[in-house]
Amino acid sequence: MNCIALTIDNLEKEAGLYGRLMIGRSGLPNDELFARMLTGQAAGNGVLPPGLGLYPETYAKLLARHFPEVDLGDELSSPRWPEERRLTERQDLIDLLLDHRAIADQSEVWMAEIVAAACMGSDHLWQDLGLWSRTDLSRLMADNFPHLAAKNDRDMKWKKFLYRQLCEREGVYLCPAPSCQVCTDYAKCFSPEQ
Repeated sequence: MNCIALTIDNLEKEAGLYGRLMIGRSGLPNDELFARMLTGQAAGNGVLPPGLGLYPETYAKLLARHFPEVDLGDELSSPRWPEERRLTERQDLIDLLLDHRAIADQSEVWMAEIVAAACMGSDHLWQDLGLWSRTDLSRLMADNFPHLAAKNDRDMKWKKFLYRQLCEREGVYLCPAPSCQVCTDYAKCFSPEQ
């Protein structure tokens, strides 16, 4: 019975946080996607470190710009510096994303950094971002990186697609996505077609 009550309490807390973020949003591009990521992170979803994987001053700017009416207090952990490991790979991903950005809003730069940080995880990208569905991720890509999203015309899984794009940039054409061997859907991606 305690597990059920705890789950209901967590759902109410998450819904409350999301609601507060959406009420206090600025009305800018990416408000809703950032709210979903922050809510997912507060619920323990995804792999992003506190602060969505951004540097502390960048995270503070994101919150001030997109949710100026919301005081998060201690609800979300303080941001910390992104991990040092795989920095070159992460920077390559950021560069790829920025080369295809919509140039509609400055938040695209932050989104590129967040997506690159989540690519370091071992699950599907939408899950590593703490988003609610793959549809959220497809919208994120189409809104922020439309030229890159248009290239994914065969609906390849986003993380695999991004790494394939990196490999093609380098002239490498046999390129597996990172962490495939530990992915829970390994059999779905690497099994005979039926």
